[in-house]
Amino acid sequence: MNCRAEVLEVSVEGRQVEEAMLAVLHTVLLHRSTGKFHYKKEGTYSIGTVGTQDVDCDFIDFAYVRVSSEELDRALRKAVGEFKPPPCRPQDALRSSGSDGMGQISLEFYQKKKSRWPFSDECIPWELWTIKVNVVNLANEQERQICREKVGEKLCEKIINIVEVMNRHEYLPKMPTQSEVDNVFDTSLKDVQPYLYKISYQITDTLGTSVTTTMRRLIKDTLAL
Repeated sequence: MNCRAEVLEVSVEGRQVEEAMLAVLHTVLLHRSTGKFHYKKEGTYSIGTVGTQDVDCDFIDFAYVRVSSEELDRALRKAVGEFKPPPCRPQDALRSSGSDGMGQISLEFYQKKKSRWPFSDECIPWELWTIKVNVVNLANEQERQICREKVGEKLCEKIINIVEVMNRHEYLPKMPTQSEVDNVFDTSLKDVQPYLYKISYQITDTLGTSVTTTMRRLIKDTLAL
């Protein structure tokens, strides 16, 4: 099985990291979650509804829609909160770094393939989303206000891109039987059932000059208007 891979890139101010990451991760999982399965007998089941809610960002001019599940939201916030760069690790998160830096968060969807004892189950990835995050340090409040607007515009483009990818007719794991549902879905949440996923992250010490220049040029051009 080939793992489908998508890469997104965002440039943000330190305090915007958490909101930007949550907006992207929640959007992907909104399209990769179902209601809870209720089996009547093997091969016969009904699927519960998935509630949604709007989220307004505090540091970005942007709002997004997420699955209305506090458990899922806590899990994503915990993962994003662990996104820490050197030399700040483990005390400070990437969003608190005072200097430019970059990193990436990966959201991988997989399914399990049962193995015979004593071997552990094999995890087979089928979709991978990588979000590259470039963090810039701004000089004053005027630049922060401009960045707030520009990041909102860029996030809107990313969300549209995600929706376009989701609307393609590409591979999804087939609906499992009751005995195999845990091989495809995360059934641990009480109100929603996302496909099995895991989140990982990687941090780099410095930000590429071209990325820094691009963001600062956007701000400079806006100031000149």
